Amino acid sequence: MFRLLDYKTYVGVILVELETVNILQNMVSETIQRAINNYQPNEWLSLKEGASYAGVSYNTFIKFREMGLEVTEIDSIKRVSKSSIDSFYHQHSS
Repeated sequence: MFRLLDYKTYVGVILVELETVNILQNMVSETIQRAINNYQPNEWLSLKEGASYAGVSYNTFIKFREMGLEVTEIDSIKRVSKSSIDSFYHQHSS
């Protein structure tokens, strides 16, 4: 009888642990899904971020600007869009 009680207790603990794991998995899954749904990629980059996105040094990126890369400036804040960088590469690729 003692072993049977221990067995039932053991099974009960396992079932509670499995239920807890399922609850945690659902919470993680819902959190990830919300993050995916709310994700909005940043289209506008600083010049430093733009250089990184373009895969070149900051100095090379400034040369790209001199060659016609479109940069938006508002109150001395300079930003470049990813689509402008992509277009620049397409226009200047051989």
